[in-house]
Amino acid sequence: MNDDTSANEPTQDLLARIKHLAQPLVESLDSRLRDQVDRRVDERVEASLTSRLSVIERAIADLDRAVKELEARLDQEG
Repeated sequence: MNDDTSANEPTQDLLARIKHLAQPLVESLDSRLRDQVDRRVDERVEASLTSRLSVIERAIADLDRAVKELEARLDQEG
């Protein structure tokens, strides 16, 4: 064995131990961040859909009024 190989072994072993110890913390943080991002995305999507749905509902109401007005005209003319 040369000195480079034997010097790298303790460093690699220490790095592997640190990774092993940090893995649960990293997974926990990742899970929490993913949940937080998912909640924010869900909130934004819901807000966007609610806004678009209200526009569609107003358009449907406008169309309904227009159809009723046309029906009333047809009834008066016929």
